[in-house]
Amino acid sequence: MHAYRSHTCADLTAADVGKTVRLSGWVHRIRDHGGILFIDLRDHYGITQVLCDPDSPVFAAVEKLRSEWCVRIDGEVKARAPELINAKLPTGEVEVFIRDMEVLGQAGELPLIVFGDQEYPEETRLRYRYLDLRREAMQNNMTLRSDVVASIRRRMWDQKFREYQTPIITASSPEGARDFLVPSRLHPGKFYALPQAPQQFKQLIMVSGFDKYFQIAPCFRDEDPRADRSPTDFYQLDLEMSFVTQQDVFDTIQPVLEGVFEEFGGGHKVDKHWPHITYKEAALWYGTDKPDLRNPIKMQDVSEHFRGSGFAIFANLLEQEGTEIRAIPAKGGGSRKFCDRMNSYAQKEGLPGMGYIFWRDGENGMEAAGPLAKNIGPERTEAIRLQLGLGKGDAAFFLGGKPSSFEAVAGRARNVIGEDLGLTDKDRFAFCWVVDFPMYEKDDETGKIDFSHNPFSMPQGGMEALDGDPLEVLGYQYDLACNGYELVSGAIRNHKPEIMFKAFELAGYGEDEVRKRFGGMVNAFQYGAPPHGGCAAGIDRIVMLLANEANIREVIMFPMNQRAEDLMMNAPSEPTSDQLMDLGLRVIPREG
Repeated sequence: MHAYRSHTCADLTAADVGKTVRLSGWVHRIRDHGGILFIDLRDHYGITQVLCDPDSPVFAAVEKLRSEWCVRIDGEVKARAPELINAKLPTGEVEVFIRDMEVLGQAGELPLIVFGDQEYPEETRLRYRYLDLRREAMQNNMTLRSDVVASIRRRMWDQKFREYQTPIITASSPEGARDFLVPSRLHPGKFYALPQAPQQFKQLIMVSGFDKYFQIAPCFRDEDPRADRSPTDFYQLDLEMSFVTQQDVFDTIQPVLEGVFEEFGGGHKVDKHWPHITYKEAALWYGTDKPDLRNPIKMQDVSEHFRGSGFAIFANLLEQEGTEIRAIPAKGGGSRKFCDRMNSYAQKEGLPGMGYIFWRDGENGMEAAGPLAKNIGPERTEAIRLQLGLGKGDAAFFLGGKPSSFEAVAGRARNVIGEDLGLTDKDRFAFCWVVDFPMYEKDDETGKIDFSHNPFSMPQGGMEALDGDPLEVLGYQYDLACNGYELVSGAIRNHKPEIMFKAFELAGYGEDEVRKRFGGMVNAFQYGAPPHGGCAAGIDRIVMLLANEANIREVIMFPMNQRAEDLMMNAPSEPTSDQLMDLGLRVIPREG
């Protein structure tokens, strides 16, 4: 017999009754029923009930067992009485009578309990992550992650892609976040960078003539943490293709992700039609460039109904340049209680409030109610109702000003309204492509023009587009949103050096600086670069959605905390004097 096990803790069935078997695992739970000890023995695969009575030669040793001790047991498989069968377990028809036992590893007092669903502070869970990972939910999440990655790889190979690895130690590259720098011992005073993404390398692979590339790539960004973002590193499905248009990229990634969500989505509906929404439309309709289309609410511009109206706040606002009034239609939200609640929500989000109109039964049929309705009169109110397609029992909420001042809050309010009124379809994965991103943005304080998205993207219209107003230039850039999260980001690349120099010039980067920072890629483009494009899909976010988790740390094996600390391995840590000497570095304490 094998030194540790003849079966896993999920293998045994009624067909094994009478066999002598060997199992190894952890003591999940112990119960004493009248002197007979019942133990749930757990391994990665499942649980088997084992028991020990006073006739067993190892009864005294079994009495000493405690939760999470690692043990090996030998015993005889017996059938459970029909009334004692546990239908929830694959092994629920049998139990194993212990005849021999070996303790493989004792456990001290536990800082968190593996059995059950107790909640523990995140600091405790991350400091003792190896115990946290023993819990069933975490085992399921990590298994799901592994299976999703394997499925993605198979689907990419099926589309004739090959996986190539790119360097981890490289040069700094502007990807929208801070680099993690690595000092060079052989070149004192110089630094490598961990790649924020394999962006330049995957483009160079296309220049090298490989046509189709993918990689499950680690990426490193020194970012502020969010619930859906790691503060240090993450993994993405990175892909690139030569001789393709934007639509070719869409047609490549859709069957991969659609198949993965159908395979692991737990029976939730997966949308087959992925609409294309421009960045401008997404901002207007949803208040975000990663809309949740499970919620059917679309915001609308209703400025004309308030221009010159009796509601002075909005009427005066619209006399200022660049302002507008937007409405959030809310079917079923037509009660003063709900309207007041949403007004309070806007105030908590930092706005003065949120105007509203709701429609209800009146003396002469349906009537509009609320302060706004009284101020603008019945004709304007009716025009608003007709534009928004609302009726009795419905409401509309209004925000005004420059869109940049209220758009994000309006988007969040739309989500809250959809949730509270039961409009959001929770049994669904809803995808959409957000396209036509602006290439540039202006800093309101400095007036400086800079890239708003990926700087290596091809501008729509090529060189001619760069001769006009930079803020009007659109890029062949695209994101894929699903249920309110950005899952994919990509672009058709700028493969022509003269257009690249011009694009960077508009953002304040001279040709010499571009050659210095991206010399490898610029030089390569002078030797017959093919048109190419691609995208990257966030593995962590995909698994987070499939696992129905709200925090990305629930699907990462060993995540950092929100302060970018590894509490288990004590990172970051102070270097030794010898390490600093080797690298020619000195740590200067920060003042204050």
